[in-house]
Parts: sequence; structure tokens; C-alpha cells
Amino acid sequence: MEKTTSEKQPQKSAFGTINYILMGIGLLLLAVGYILLSGGGSDDPTQFNPEMFNARRLYVAPALIVIGFIVEIVAIMYKDKKKQS
Repeated sequence: MEKTTSEKQPQKSAFGTINYILMGIGLLLLAVGYILLSGGGSDDPTQFNPEMFNARRLYVAPALIVIGFIVEIVAIMYKDKKKQS
């Protein structure tokens, strides 16, 4: 006999608590990276602003963004060993 929808077991989430924590950390890293990447412009378009080429915008911000994407991929791919059994 087929079970009705009220008798079926509720669907479990594909992600666990650790996955959501890692996703939050990844999103935080991405947000901080994009915030650090912004700015450096000049109010006067005829003036050159050397702040546009500082280490924060050239090295730190892109590194944080890449690390954030890696953490997001790990968060999606991570499978809890306790949940498997």
C-alpha cells in the first residue's frame, strides 16, 4: 500500500550545520574582499590617484575573494561522516 503525503518521512536537508557555518564564513570573506577592493578613485577625473594601485587592492582583496570562493566550494562539497551512516 502506498503511503500518503502525511505518512511520508520529512525530507532531510542536503546541508548540515557545518555546511551552513562554512557558507557564512565564505560569504563574509567575499564581502570583506569586495569592500577592500572598492575605492581609490578621484573626485577630479583629470587627477591621477596612486591609491588605486596599493597592495590592499592588488593583493589582499583578490586573495580574500579567491579564498572566499574556495571556502564556498568546500562548504557545498563537504559531507559529514556521521550523516553518512
